[in-house]
Amino acid sequence: MNTGGHVTALAHAEIERLIPHSGSMCLLDRLESWSLEGIRCTAISHRDLHNPLRTASGLLATCAIEYAAQAMALHGALIGAEAGSAASPGFLASARGVQCHRLRLDDLPGALQIDAQRQAGDARQILYSFSITHAGEPIADGRATVVLNTPLVS
Repeated sequence: MNTGGHVTALAHAEIERLIPHSGSMCLLDRLESWSLEGIRCTAISHRDLHNPLRTASGLLATCAIEYAAQAMALHGALIGAEAGSAASPGFLASARGVQCHRLRLDDLPGALQIDAQRQAGDARQILYSFSITHAGEPIADGRATVVLNTPLVS
């Protein structure tokens, strides 16, 4: 991924300051690279017995969507910082075409690689494609829509 002179690495604590997830809910461990078009992160939190998404059955592969969503949030924060503004608040509105290539994440011994590519977007919504891999093997992939600057109705 061409980084175009952008900061290319951040650790967990720096990521936690940029996204709206903190403590054990911040699932990403490292920003590897990013550009205006996309982002690549790694995570090892899937192996944590105290992962907040873990159930009695383990950490199910559908949780990969949350890993991708956090990468998208970090991408937005980095773009905002580069533009000299705060990231636009947003939320994951939909995940489509998601394919999970295995049942669980917690039995994978190495780091997950999380890639998200911006496909289209404007000031109100962004469409991303995402893929999560482990040791070069696909874990989950799909598309997600992030809606920006829209308050949730209670």
